[in-house]
Amino acid sequence: MSILYLKDKRLARRLLKGDERAFNEFFDQYFTGLYRFAKARLGDDASAEEVAQATLCKAVRKLSTYRGEAALFSWLCTFCRREISDFLRLRQRAPRAVGLIIDRPEIWSTLETLEWAELEGPDQDFRRRELARWVRVTLDHLPERYGQVLEWKYLEDLSVKDIAERLGVGVKAAESVLTRARSAFREAFSALQSAASAGVPVEEQGGLS
Repeated sequence: MSILYLKDKRLARRLLKGDERAFNEFFDQYFTGLYRFAKARLGDDASAEEVAQATLCKAVRKLSTYRGEAALFSWLCTFCRREISDFLRLRQRAPRAVGLIIDRPEIWSTLETLEWAELEGPDQDFRRRELARWVRVTLDHLPERYGQVLEWKYLEDLSVKDIAERLGVGVKAAESVLTRARSAFREAFSALQSAASAGVPVEEQGGLS
């Protein structure tokens, strides 16, 4: 178990004992990250804040199930995904297409190498919306670890050092995970596009793990 995970487990134990300072640390440390995670999918501040708060409250009640097998933030993101799904379902809303990630040069250049026709003028806006939608679909089909590190890097704008801390690994190991995640993204994007071209609905394509 990494040093970071041990730290997370200690915090969880303090929370389970009812340590008030631990609760303050817990909310201060993780609210902002969960808020950004939710906002990328919901689009507005109020909804993201509501989901982030609900995630933390529900996670506290489930802390006895946290075994330290992953970073606490990664564990919380699993709860946040469920809260987002419930939030959208109750309000009959569709998930927001992530547009921020395609504005990053690394991701844009990756997408530019794929099979997209050259478009100009008004068609560019449509193209960018479609790219954003497919980026979101691709991220959701990636293995959770890869999807998370790409979101941390390109949505939350975290440094490799910060990502390493969240993963509980060294910087070089985090760089390696990012490299594999980018490669998996490229392959998954191509696979999903090929399947869509063949007429296979996205929801029937399954996870690409």
